[in-house]
Amino acid sequence: MHNSHDPRVLPMRDGINPSCVVLPPAGEGSLLDFLVERLPAVSREDWLRRIALGEVVDEFGVPATPGRRFEPGIRFYYYRELEREAEIPFEAHVLFQDEHLLVADKPHFLPVVPGGRYLQHTLLVRMKRLTGLRELSPIHRIDRDTAGLVLFSTQRATRGAYQALFRDRTVFKEYEAVAPFRADLPFPREHSSRMQECPEQFFRMREVPGEANSHTHMEIIEQHGGLARYRLRPVTGKRHQLRVHMASLGLPLLGDGFYPEVNDPPEGDWSHPLQLLARSIAFQDPVTGQERRFDSRRSLRPLR
Repeated sequence: MHNSHDPRVLPMRDGINPSCVVLPPAGEGSLLDFLVERLPAVSREDWLRRIALGEVVDEFGVPATPGRRFEPGIRFYYYRELEREAEIPFEAHVLFQDEHLLVADKPHFLPVVPGGRYLQHTLLVRMKRLTGLRELSPIHRIDRDTAGLVLFSTQRATRGAYQALFRDRTVFKEYEAVAPFRADLPFPREHSSRMQECPEQFFRMREVPGEANSHTHMEIIEQHGGLARYRLRPVTGKRHQLRVHMASLGLPLLGDGFYPEVNDPPEGDWSHPLQLLARSIAFQDPVTGQERRFDSRRSLRPLR
């Protein structure tokens, strides 16, 4: 949670907005005890260091002190930090920017938003550092393993209008993928299924019996030997939808470390990028009324 309208709280630092913790309505003891208990990933010594640097600040802009008492309902702001973060040596590019919208062309391996092991090496934080735009926020997501287009809202005032495009499915999205070729499967084809999270592996999705909640249009662009280049147009936006749909047809995408089996490469191995690219996106701009179309400048591996 961020309070980006109050200049008294912490500024954006290295593309990171401060994180917020709200003290519950009841409690006692010291603020420091509460922080150590609520956010145990940060040690007491580290909280003391941050407090000494003036990096823990309440909603009124008053820096915390080591002896400050617990105060119910008060918000405190601090910077999220990672002790060790693996570097991702690939750059994203800005394809378009106006006062409402930014379009980035993401490389493989770069997560869109912070989480887990990644903070600085995420598309959002890199774009915030590049532009200085504190309110920058992704309108949709693509997987860390997928390359290609990601749209960002540059300001809160018009963000809802762009989010509605994706919610109402009035965005045309086209992906490209490289996967095996099967002569027995006719293309073009429509693929619909019911997808849900795997109970034993929350990071994976699977197809299950029941009413379809995912739909993809598929066609072949070119074929050579045992491989083909596919054009995939998702109608719905389920997590890992294209990867699951292709794997379920016996056409797992080249470089896929999750489907059909988990075979994730070790950290720092960039040799087998997932052959999936968010190639193009088109829509009528809800703010300006203009017809927009953006195309990635990236490419997947050649078939021959």
